[in-house]
Amino acid sequence: MTSAWSRRTFLATSAVLTASGGGALALSTPGAASADPSAGPSAVSAAEDDPYAALRATWSALILGEGFSPTAEPFKSRLADLGTKASQWLETMAPAEGSLWPDAVFADPDPDTDPESYVFSGRMADSFIRLNTMAQAYRQQGTGLTGDSALRDAVLTGLEHLNTQIYNDGQTRYGNWYSWQIGAPQALLDVCVLMYDAITPARLARYCAAVDHFVPDSAVASYTGTSTGANRVDLCRVLALRGVVGGSAAKIALARDALSPVFPLVTKGDGLYADGSFIQHTTVPYTGSYGSVMLGGLGLLFALLKGTTWEVSDPKRQVVFDAVENAWAPFLYNGLVMDSVAGRAISRGEVDDHRRGHPILASIVLLGRGASAAENTRWRALVKGWAQRDYYSPPMDNPSLGLTALARIKSALDDTSLPPLPEPDGHRLFPDMARATHRRPGWAASLSMADRRITYYEVGNGENLRGWHTGSGMLYWWGDTFANGQYSDAFWPTVDPYRLPGTTASRKVLADGAGGDWGVSLPDVNWVGGVTDKKRAAVGQYLKGLSSTLMAKKSWFFLDDTVVCLGAGIHGRDGAAAESTVDNRNLGPTGNAPFTVNGSAKPVAAPWSATLTGASWAHLAGHGGYVFPGGATVKALRENRTGRWRDINTAGSTDPVSRKYLTLWFDHGTDPSDATYAYQLLPGASEQRTAARAADSGWLRVLANTDDQQGVAVPSLGLTAVNFWFGGSVGPLVADAPCSVMVTEHTDGTATVCVSDPMRMRTSLTLTWNRAVASVVSKPATVASATTGASLRLVFGDLSGTRGATQTVKVRLA
Repeated sequence: MTSAWSRRTFLATSAVLTASGGGALALSTPGAASADPSAGPSAVSAAEDDPYAALRATWSALILGEGFSPTAEPFKSRLADLGTKASQWLETMAPAEGSLWPDAVFADPDPDTDPESYVFSGRMADSFIRLNTMAQAYRQQGTGLTGDSALRDAVLTGLEHLNTQIYNDGQTRYGNWYSWQIGAPQALLDVCVLMYDAITPARLARYCAAVDHFVPDSAVASYTGTSTGANRVDLCRVLALRGVVGGSAAKIALARDALSPVFPLVTKGDGLYADGSFIQHTTVPYTGSYGSVMLGGLGLLFALLKGTTWEVSDPKRQVVFDAVENAWAPFLYNGLVMDSVAGRAISRGEVDDHRRGHPILASIVLLGRGASAAENTRWRALVKGWAQRDYYSPPMDNPSLGLTALARIKSALDDTSLPPLPEPDGHRLFPDMARATHRRPGWAASLSMADRRITYYEVGNGENLRGWHTGSGMLYWWGDTFANGQYSDAFWPTVDPYRLPGTTASRKVLADGAGGDWGVSLPDVNWVGGVTDKKRAAVGQYLKGLSSTLMAKKSWFFLDDTVVCLGAGIHGRDGAAAESTVDNRNLGPTGNAPFTVNGSAKPVAAPWSATLTGASWAHLAGHGGYVFPGGATVKALRENRTGRWRDINTAGSTDPVSRKYLTLWFDHGTDPSDATYAYQLLPGASEQRTAARAADSGWLRVLANTDDQQGVAVPSLGLTAVNFWFGGSVGPLVADAPCSVMVTEHTDGTATVCVSDPMRMRTSLTLTWNRAVASVVSKPATVASATTGASLRLVFGDLSGTRGATQTVKVRLA
């Protein structure tokens, strides 16, 4: 599988340190799109006549960035930092047997594929990345080492040393495949472009032979294994640049053609799905990590080949363009990309949700160059809005964002012709990856679940060791102008991993990495999903705990200003307590936000804990409110928690970090049977509004909260929504089989009936709504028959092919 360590190092380094290419001894200018004019007329003519020289010039512009001044901030400081880092590598380089730097020994005394060998292969790739840093500092302006002959010679020496010692066509790979096929060759080929005119043809031939050895044409012969999704795009980048550096039309054509399997929508395995899901590693929602890599890689390759003999012309590439708003945009909020689709990347302390989001913004700007004019304009306006609203971590201040990405985002921010687009309003359900997002004015939320196709969580390469319960119904939420750092500010190493917001979990002690690496642990459940009218939603999860006997039925009803959360059938025989966490708010290192229950203020000093009996409502200042219909007994805890990134990631920092938390949860006791809970989450609500909602006993009616069905009605919204775990009757709705239903009556005398089969197994389904209906206005083909009158009776045909998607019937009321 993929090495997080080498990928992380590669991405972080290559993102920060970008530079130009072209003639290696003639310095390039930011924004140059052809051979450097300073090389003279003959050089320019040669570039125009030589398609490979033109491609090298294009690649130089792409990895350098355009439209910025090297004397303006933040670019001036980034260039100086680049020079400082390159100077460090220059001073410490010491070619020796088995290493190029003393702290990066790559010679493996026992070469195989165990964790130790992963480290050695990662150091090999990292050695190339360091050379890339040095080459960039040589080529780029304002680094303090621009055109330095000693730096140039050191880069050339380093290339030869690595080729002789380790990366050559006679070497057998060990450790992680990624280091040999992506990490090392991408950095090597970038250096070859940067230093092209300084490298002799014989040396270039050997370097290309090494790449051919480790990345043969067969690496993209079939769309399987490690050659899918983002990995396939990375491999195609290697092949394309190998063709550019070695002057091979066949290699470039192969790279272009090998992209085509990435484009079509898939129905299983890795790739983009019709509902906007993106999966990598077969079972892991990865829009915000591997998806980001794929988006950025495609943007680069589309731009590199545009207007050439090898331009990517496959019409299915439109799928990628459509995915900008169908797949990526739903998970971007005020510049961050939601952790619910970041896999094990959440455990990497150096890059939080904002810093993962910013490269996606830059990639969207880049991709726009190959899209239609209308798409390009709209995407730039979206990026401008996201970037402007990121008050917590402005993209232009992101130290891990490279010059190219900074320049692309700045081009959108500085475009006075573009009005920034606001955050969208509505609900998106992603049944193919068991995820949902909900956006309302002032806040946004995201839900992560697990089923027989989607893993509880991914652990691998020593990363995300305690992400056990992130798929157990974790409910993330953010405010428009508050709490955007909720999961960014050292949340993951300090939060109690057994009390993640929204989850139901056993307190059974789990080992680090419990369940197995690479997302192999899948709960044996089918009923996970729901219905949505694109504004509101009813979502449910049949939960079976990771490595435990815990079972529960969980439902979320996403409405206009609230999320109604129900739990039932909570059962466990682990000899441990079972808990449902209402929320677990990160208050920062010194946070003492006031907390009130039924209007009574609670202590702000930590530690403090209490069992709150008869709680009707609670409010956390600066965050929001919680309402407990009919009153409830909940536990509360204000505490200071200390952890280390190393606790959840073996490559993380050992420095302790501390954050204060306010946690609310239902304690179901040890080995519960049929325990339940019910509450409303009101993001951003004031104390007064929270109290008012609690006092309005008629606003929400809980129609059912059992192991068989869970449903609610909100008369003021004309809404009735039920998750039928089994067929039965709830309020005015009767279903003869498991399904999810949401009915909304409108003020114009019509109603919308939304139905889905989250289990994807129904060959028939009959739904009755006991309401007088005059006629059916529209219905999907899945409705075999519809009967109106004193009640509405819908008979659905085979729903198994709908993949859990919502089927909508519009009717006129009598």
